[in-house]
Amino acid sequence: MTAETPTAGVVRLDKWLWAARFFKTRSLATQAIDGGKAHLNGRRVKPSRAVNIGDRLTIRLGVDVYEISVAAIASRRGPASVARLLYEESAESVAKRLQNREMRRLAADTFGHEAPGAKRPNKKDRRKIIAFVRKGERHEKD
Repeated sequence: MTAETPTAGVVRLDKWLWAARFFKTRSLATQAIDGGKAHLNGRRVKPSRAVNIGDRLTIRLGVDVYEISVAAIASRRGPASVARLLYEESAESVAKRLQNREMRRLAADTFGHEAPGAKRPNKKDRRKIIAFVRKGERHEKD
């Protein structure tokens, strides 16, 4: 894949996001744009909006937020090493993402990888629960 010049053709936002490997499929990119997860130059736009070199994109992927500027235009998807050359991420964006990742890691260490009681009880646990619940009950005989 070679980065095309801006005069080589117009590339839709959803197609560019797919080519830059932010989304696995174009339909996922379209859904994200329609859902307000991707903004072009600070505005909510449609998936068919044309992307130009120098445009600023804000992309929310899960809990991570990427603030990037478009460095090259591509309409075809290629290897990740080439896709990385299509954009430049701001230093503030990288710092925020790393800080948020560290906060999530510390929270996971504090509470364990799972929240207390988050897993389902196994057979032994269920028997203990049933025994505890029935502890105060009286059994009537026929």
